[in-house]
Amino acid sequence: MLYFQINLNTMPIYKVEKDKLTHIREQKIEFERDIQQLTEKNLDTLLGLEFVSTEFSLHQLRIDTLAYDKENSAFVIIEYKRDRSFSVIDQGYAYLALMLNNKADFILEYNEKTGGNLKRDDVDWSQTRVLFFANSFTSYQMNAINFRDLPIELWEVKIYDNNTILYNQLLAQEAKESIKTVSKNKTISSVSKEVKVYNVEDHLVGVEESTKNLFYGLKEKIFSIKDDIEERPKQNYIAYRTQQAFAYVHLQKNRIKIHLIISKDKLNDPKNISRDVTNIGHHGGGVTEIYLDKEEDLNYIFSLIEQSYKYLLK
Repeated sequence: MLYFQINLNTMPIYKVEKDKLTHIREQKIEFERDIQQLTEKNLDTLLGLEFVSTEFSLHQLRIDTLAYDKENSAFVIIEYKRDRSFSVIDQGYAYLALMLNNKADFILEYNEKTGGNLKRDDVDWSQTRVLFFANSFTSYQMNAINFRDLPIELWEVKIYDNNTILYNQLLAQEAKESIKTVSKNKTISSVSKEVKVYNVEDHLVGVEESTKNLFYGLKEKIFSIKDDIEERPKQNYIAYRTQQAFAYVHLQKNRIKIHLIISKDKLNDPKNISRDVTNIGHHGGGVTEIYLDKEEDLNYIFSLIEQSYKYLLK
């Protein structure tokens, strides 16, 4: 059995046997194809993505894995690399340009391979992204993703001798500079007009100061749950996640709407402020809706979010 771990650090890992620590050693990854097949079979577990196709070729470019993000209605391209000499920016934007210039082909590929009925307007092309998977990356490649609006992610994949595999996303430092301000590349300029990477500041526009303060307080509490929690701003919400998202935060002018993945019937909500939105259309995931608009309710709302987090880990 393989055990998946995401976004952990790469410090030495030990196995405990009768109070004795045994170092779990990393194995050399010999076959790129093995990692690709394993990833494709577990895309939903790893990334919450739907597998579409493998080795999709178009106009002399080949996409290793084509996936679809139902939560954001967007395609995701995954590439597996053994050679560390490739350019993250050049290749990433080449794939993005291929997709944006051939949207009908990607729609057709999805429908043929999944039996779906996707239409061009169903896809949010602005949320397209490229993921590179490799055993390791150079410092140059890691520095290359240090822009606030880069639709490219780097993931380290490591296998250990106890049949454990580690998928670890390399997160860029908080960056304020835009790729558009430092590059005159025509492909980057063209893609950047359509693909948009959102940040928290985008969601704060038009929000009253009191609501912003509520959000900062809520955010601090969410991050206090555990160190591995990530903040993922998207077009219509900010997701808080570990392996998968457990809370979707929608900032409104004078209140905060939150969707939780735990169902209302499983939620301990003595004040009965939650609402079942299973059959009500809304952005992002989650099946239970709550609102936060007063500071005195912050601790109670957080207790509901914490239940959603614990439900995810079951």
